[in-house]
Amino acid sequence: MTTQKRILTGDRPTGRLHLGHYIGSIKARVELQDQYETFLIIADLHMLTTKNSKDDIARVDENARQMVLDYLACGIDPEKVTIYLQSAVHETYELNTLFQNMVTVPRLERLPSLKDMARAAHKEEMPYGLLGYPVLQAADILLPRAHLVPVGKDNLAHVEITREIARRFNRMYGDVFPIPEALVPETGTLVGTDGQAKMSKSLNNAIMISDDAKAVRKKVFSMFTDPNRIRSDIPGRVEGNPVFIYHDTFNPNKAEVEDLKARYRRGAVGDVEVKEKLTIAINNFLDPIRERRAVFEADSGFVDEVIYQGTLHTREVARETIIAAKKAMGLTGVWNRISRRAERRRKRLAKAS
Repeated sequence: MTTQKRILTGDRPTGRLHLGHYIGSIKARVELQDQYETFLIIADLHMLTTKNSKDDIARVDENARQMVLDYLACGIDPEKVTIYLQSAVHETYELNTLFQNMVTVPRLERLPSLKDMARAAHKEEMPYGLLGYPVLQAADILLPRAHLVPVGKDNLAHVEITREIARRFNRMYGDVFPIPEALVPETGTLVGTDGQAKMSKSLNNAIMISDDAKAVRKKVFSMFTDPNRIRSDIPGRVEGNPVFIYHDTFNPNKAEVEDLKARYRRGAVGDVEVKEKLTIAINNFLDPIRERRAVFEADSGFVDEVIYQGTLHTREVARETIIAAKKAMGLTGVWNRISRRAERRRKRLAKAS
């Protein structure tokens, strides 16, 4: 067993990632990969709770590949991080089944995030799988026996479910699982280009990590600013203005940002200049990411190999966990006793004949 503490994190394979993903999770993953043994899950089983048509499933292959390309381009090192396909680790299903009896339906129904997910997926009623989403998350986290789970604030309650399940299991059967801690990145979430909600592919308000320079420019120039500022000589509002939120996040030239803010407040700069400089800043940020992505993309089969090897490694780790869990519960003993009695009977019959 490893002495280095472990992290479990990941995403659903619904397509390419955007700058909100980078700020909200990927940046922290890159920083933490040297400190922890990291497992990065391609959560295709979680995707099925809201996207489970044959077409949705058929797109997992390419979506997973594009998502991993984004990971690698942003600095995730496949030599340090285990990237694996959730549905290919069969112990996930097994541990999920064992954990289903560690939590009650009323406890799960109190999670407001599940109702939000159901509404976002246009579900009139709560599917069983979506209700059990946090239990499957607990299986994901505890399968590699992770100690730390980087999550957004909206998923803190889900990690608490995992902690409750781990404590209940350990209390009933013996210490098998660590009690994982949640890690909320200080950067939080990134507002979308519309300024109305956090960045999201489904809301069409996202700048993708893989966008080229032309696409970035088009999206920046379509960004919302101060709605009350109809001319450049009218003093504008900087606070809460998406363009300046992005400047603060992606423009390393702080003197330039402060100058733009000061001129914007007194009506001495137009939106075109502010957005032009933001376009330059974001493209400068993305240029090295684009270069790394092109290198990995040109190496045919490399991403598949990363996922394949990561999944094989996770299966080994998962097998250790399942054996320990079933042994603690006494389930292994049940099968072993039945097997021994059946074997003795076979030998007895063979000897008699």
